[in-house]
Amino acid sequence: MLAGATLLTTAACGSGAAETPPGQGDKPEVVAAFYPLQWLAEQVGGSDVQVTGLTAPGVEPHDLELGIQQVTGIRDAALTVYIKGIQPAVDDAVEAETSFDAATAVTTIPAGEHAGEEGEEHGHAETPYDTHLWLDPNRLATVATKLGERLAAADPAHAQGFKDRAAAAVSALGTLDQEFAKGLSTCKTKTLVTAHEAFGYLADRYQLKQVGITLDPDTEPSPTRISEVAKVAKAEGVTTIFTETLVSPKVAEVLASQVGARTAVLDPLESKPSGDYLSAMRDNLKTLQTALGCTA
Repeated sequence: MLAGATLLTTAACGSGAAETPPGQGDKPEVVAAFYPLQWLAEQVGGSDVQVTGLTAPGVEPHDLELGIQQVTGIRDAALTVYIKGIQPAVDDAVEAETSFDAATAVTTIPAGEHAGEEGEEHGHAETPYDTHLWLDPNRLATVATKLGERLAAADPAHAQGFKDRAAAAVSALGTLDQEFAKGLSTCKTKTLVTAHEAFGYLADRYQLKQVGITLDPDTEPSPTRISEVAKVAKAEGVTTIFTETLVSPKVAEVLASQVGARTAVLDPLESKPSGDYLSAMRDNLKTLQTALGCTA
């Protein structure tokens, strides 16, 4: 399957779609729906594949629209790596035989529910589970192993390389997981008040409590929801309201002023950071340690 994959050769035309580079030899193409999956595909695929990201840097993945060229590219690619429910356009374009839904590789957690909010076309509304699994390094390591197996089975000639690189990714993610576990083990507070509910898996892994102002980036919080979050923040001594990249901090800033807290950026890594996945996650750890009063 991989040997016969067709490379994308034209520029992107969908709203928020990344520009696709010209074909670079005869390497099979792996299409990644957005940044964390692109990073992982690059780690596991290495020099044996050509990885193409569908979502351009700085674009909110939920807002991705695909043009005809991108849809054709997905259907011609050797493998498309995605998470069902984040990008409806990608969900509609993938084909079962040549796609890998990363959510099928891990144990998921339920999606949140807020009374009075609507978001039929975004994030949590598409699936009964939380889709932000890449924010748990341990779960992402499981995805890395499964991705290595998928690529190895499809391209036996390069199977050992895929397996070796998957193992290296698992090792790096395991180290990151240990750093988070140690770094968040002695915090004064365990409550995260976040702009939207992107950090459920991180909270689940490290025994934290996430309180999201909204379910997803495109949902407007009701006054009732803001009041509810403010009460929790005051009751639990929250000192920091987390904003994020790609989303206006306005609501979080208003909430922070109401409860006497400051704001800080916690990156959900839905778009490419200034460094890479590992460095951005370590930046998140430092931010969390400061905000939660951790001593480790």
